[in-house]
Amino acid sequence: MSDKKNGIDKGLIRDLANILNETDLTEIEVEQDDLRIRVSRAGTMQYVQAPIAAPGYAPAAAAAPVAAAPAVQDNKNAVTAPMVGTIYLSPAPGSRAFVEVGATVKEGQTLLIIEAMKTMNQIPAPRSGKVTEILVNDAQPVEYGQPLVVIE
Repeated sequence: MSDKKNGIDKGLIRDLANILNETDLTEIEVEQDDLRIRVSRAGTMQYVQAPIAAPGYAPAAAAAPVAAAPAVQDNKNAVTAPMVGTIYLSPAPGSRAFVEVGATVKEGQTLLIIEAMKTMNQIPAPRSGKVTEILVNDAQPVEYGQPLVVIE
């Protein structure tokens, strides 16, 4: 039986906090229907009802402000992280990176790997083009939607 009050599943929040501890992530966010829960080591837990506020929930506009993301996030050519995890630029430690700045890639070619919950997920190029920027470092934690690589 989950511990709920005002529609908030405290058991889910505890599970998310445990995932943070197990994976050394700094933040995790889940969204289900119109409820979004973010648990962060660096800040406080937030829950936001979107787009319609219900009694007991704060509307999205009243949520705590989030730090501005880098301007490159607005770059339509940026390939973003499809999940939270740890990024790896090569298939194995000490081996050559999947791509380098200036390299030409083909659609579907592996750009990097994101490890999430001990699973290695290959991130393919969504289109062909030239890699103009690599915005992350090897073994860096990444968040959902974070820009990773720019392909022109």
